[in-house]
Amino acid sequence: MMKNVRMAIVMTAVAAMACFYVTETVYAQDDAGALVAADTGAAAPPPASAPGSGSFIHVILGGGFLGIMLWLALFGASGAFVYFAVDCALTVKAERIMPQALVNNVTEAMAEGDVLKALQCCENDPGPLANILTAGFSHVEEGFDVIQESIGTAADLETEQIMQKLTWLSVVGNLAPMLGLLGTVQGMIAAFGTLAGGAPDIGVLALNISQALYTTAGGLTIAVPCVAVYYVFRNTASKIILKMEALTMEMIKDLRNVEVVDG
Repeated sequence: MMKNVRMAIVMTAVAAMACFYVTETVYAQDDAGALVAADTGAAAPPPASAPGSGSFIHVILGGGFLGIMLWLALFGASGAFVYFAVDCALTVKAERIMPQALVNNVTEAMAEGDVLKALQCCENDPGPLANILTAGFSHVEEGFDVIQESIGTAADLETEQIMQKLTWLSVVGNLAPMLGLLGTVQGMIAAFGTLAGGAPDIGVLALNISQALYTTAGGLTIAVPCVAVYYVFRNTASKIILKMEALTMEMIKDLRNVEVVDG
């Protein structure tokens, strides 16, 4: 778990640094082009405002306290997306949910009619499938109907736990655009406040609008892959759960005729 958290933090930091580096590089090239044009006497591109005022870091700091908090929240959402995506990639897998070794061992034990051995195999290899089978094997003396009910309850619980991992991806995917929209509203309020003051400073007005558009782009940049990854993992989890339910019913069908004899 801690390894996944560290990986998410590192990847988020790398992404933020890469975005900042690319943005600053572009503006540095623009400034260099302006200096070259001044030295050669050529027409330089018109500056938008003060030097560096359109850079990404200036856009973040220029949004005030609320703007900085919004960008911190967006960076946090991107880190959460990376963490939950990595966590789902490691856990929502068929070999993790229903290991083939467990299936083989339990199938062999059930073929021998040894329920206690099958129960021991589940205890030695814990996981979603093992928990479901354990719930059934623990009630083998109470009849097949009770076994089916116990397995159904355990399967619902394990399914909910698997889906809860995916729910966090959906939360991040829905929250990121809202954060971007809030930044957009803040930027537009600042832009109209500039217009209300009389003849506006074009540079300040452009900066306010760029702040609004940057946060919108940031929120969508996080939300689009997050929603896509969520549906990919959700479909994968649904297929695995259906297969697990079918496999469980196949493995316990012999319990109709199995009797446990105390040694």
